[in-house]
Amino acid sequence: MPKRKVTMKGSAVTLRGPQLAVGDQAPDFKLLDTDLNPRTLASFGDQVKLISIVPSLDTGVCDTQTRRFNEEISKMDKAVVITVSVDLPFAQKRWCGAAGLDSAITLSDHYDVSFGEAYGVLIEELRLLSRAVLVLDGSNTIRYVEYLDEVTSHPDYEAALEALKKLL
Repeated sequence: MPKRKVTMKGSAVTLRGPQLAVGDQAPDFKLLDTDLNPRTLASFGDQVKLISIVPSLDTGVCDTQTRRFNEEISKMDKAVVITVSVDLPFAQKRWCGAAGLDSAITLSDHYDVSFGEAYGVLIEELRLLSRAVLVLDGSNTIRYVEYLDEVTSHPDYEAALEALKKLL
């Protein structure tokens, strides 16, 4: 399995899995939602999807990233934001309630981290996901991707949102 290095707070960590690219077909996944129901990529049909990958909703940058994408995309028809972390579904549900984002879609990769490996964001040393943003068209082809070299950095919100808007 391919491995890459990024940093987290300046210290090198190892990512497992392939680095996906624009034009690739997004790998299917099976993750749990906040009610412990399995969700797959097919669960979201032919909507344009922004997949927001975060280490944990309970950190500042992850909180900001999740709020920003949900606030912006909730105004758009035929688009959905899917936030993925290894936080337990119960913690994700608690965070959504506390954040006032009860309709946000948060999915958990805690069980087997298969999403993290398939999307190339599993931090081997910590069993957390590295920060990344992908935009998929209605047929689940990747049209935008950003893997951050420093896990604690903010993604390029404007570039991701612009890529999503172009697909609507």
